[in-house]
Amino acid sequence: MKLSDLAGLPLTYAEVGATNSLGVDDVGRTQGYHHTRVAARIGSGRACFEEAADAVMRYGMLRGAGVRVQASTEIAEIGTLVLGRLGPIWAPCRVVYVLDEPNRRGFAYGTLPGHAETGEEFFGVRYDPASESVYAEVSAFSRPNTWWSKAGAPVAALVQRIVTNRYLRAL
Repeated sequence: MKLSDLAGLPLTYAEVGATNSLGVDDVGRTQGYHHTRVAARIGSGRACFEEAADAVMRYGMLRGAGVRVQASTEIAEIGTLVLGRLGPIWAPCRVVYVLDEPNRRGFAYGTLPGHAETGEEFFGVRYDPASESVYAEVSAFSRPNTWWSKAGAPVAALVQRIVTNRYLRAL
């Protein structure tokens, strides 16, 4: 699979952007999906935030978790094609939104045909000015999209938890 194979493919889900908050309304909007929302304190200070934000936007959470990443842009932007690979599994995605706020940065990508799951995942970093704490954040909704991911759903859920924890530790 190559990045050029992904151009023009449609997203495999309709709830685009729902990871932006995954609040009560969005969880209802994404009913029927498995939901993940985790955060971990990774440091403190504005410099830490800026460094972590730069890493996130350059796919650092993915790479730090052991995912091999090919992307159509060096820095995540809307429309960027991303082809991740973890072992033998390919994960074709497209960036669907980018957050670039004073105290929060990150991006979300959505699944494309050929991905084992269908859904969306957000990778970000947040700065709390009151405590000067910096947090890595991941939120996602997904469900199996292939016969083998459906058959192996319990194993896939375990792998997703492990990889999500690696995302947080990557920063």
